[in-house]
Amino acid sequence: MKAVKLLLSVFALTFLVSCSSDNDSPPPVEYIRLYDLLAEYEVWYVDYSKSFGTGDVYYVAQAFTLSFLNGTMYANNNLVGIGETGNGLGIDVGTYTAVHGMTLTTNHNIDGRIDFEVRQLSTNQIEFYNYEEDVTYILEGFQTTTFNYDALFNDNLDLMVQEYDGWEKTYASPDGDINPFDDENYLTFFFDEGELTFLSSIDETGLDIGEVLWDYEGLYNIDVFSNILTLDYDGGDTEKFDLTVINDNVLEMFHISSGTTYQFTGRGFNLIEKRNLRKKESANSDKSVRNGSKKRTKVDSRTKLGEKHLK
Repeated sequence: MKAVKLLLSVFALTFLVSCSSDNDSPPPVEYIRLYDLLAEYEVWYVDYSKSFGTGDVYYVAQAFTLSFLNGTMYANNNLVGIGETGNGLGIDVGTYTAVHGMTLTTNHNIDGRIDFEVRQLSTNQIEFYNYEEDVTYILEGFQTTTFNYDALFNDNLDLMVQEYDGWEKTYASPDGDINPFDDENYLTFFFDEGELTFLSSIDETGLDIGEVLWDYEGLYNIDVFSNILTLDYDGGDTEKFDLTVINDNVLEMFHISSGTTYQFTGRGFNLIEKRNLRKKESANSDKSVRNGSKKRTKVDSRTKLGEKHLK
C-alpha cells in the first residue's frame, strides 16, 4: 500500500511540475505579415545600445524612433519638439514597401534604397538586419500615447543642446559671487572626434550666432541622473551647473560655486533630416577659437566658428 501511495505521489508531483512549466512558458508570438506588423505600433524606438554588427545604416543609427504609415517612413531625429513634431511621429524621411515576405525595402530621402530582413522577436519587438553593412538593430514598438517622450528627452540632454547653432545668455541673477563665467555670453555644443565639445565666447549679446567669435573651448558632460552640466576648459578650469530645462529653447544654469543663476536661449535651431550626433567622428574639424593657446584668458586673435558647423 505504501508503494502505491509513493507511486501516486511521484505521478502527482510530475504532473504538477509539468503544469507549472507549461504555465511559466511565455505565450507564443502570433506572427503577422510585415506590412501589418510595422503598422501595429505608431512609433518604433531604436534601441541603439542593443545594436550589433560591423557597419551602420546611418539614418537608422541616428534616429530615436522610426514610424511606418501608409508607405511613408517617419523619424524622430530631433529632441527639440519631440512628441509634438508630426504628432509624435517626427518628420517624413522617405518611403517603404513590404510586399516580399519579411523583406523591408526603404527609400530614404538622402541615403536612397536600403533593404532590411525583419524578424519578429515578440509582439512589440522586431529586429532589422542589413546584409550590406552586416548590422542588426532592435526596435521596440509603442503607441504615441504610451511612449515616454519626456524620458527620452531627459536622457539625451547632451545631444539636445547640439540642436542649436548656439546658446545666448539672456539672463543673469543679481545675486551670486563674481566669477569668470559672468563674462561668457555664448555657448555652442557639438561632437568633435567622438568627444562632447563646447566653445564659449565673451562677445556682447545681441549678435547672430554666425557672427560670434569664440574664445574658449573644452569638453562637456551632462549627468543624466543629477542634471549637472560640467564644462571642462582646455586651460584647466572647470565649471559646474545645476541644469534645468525651462523649455526646448531655454536652459537655466545655476552656477554651483558662485550661486549665480543664468539663462541661455537657443539660437539657430536645426531641423535634422539625418543627424550625425551619435556616430563617433568629427563633425566640426574646421572649428577654431581666437584663443590659440586654449587658456581661459582673454586674447587678441579673433576667429569665427567654421561654416561647416553652422549648416
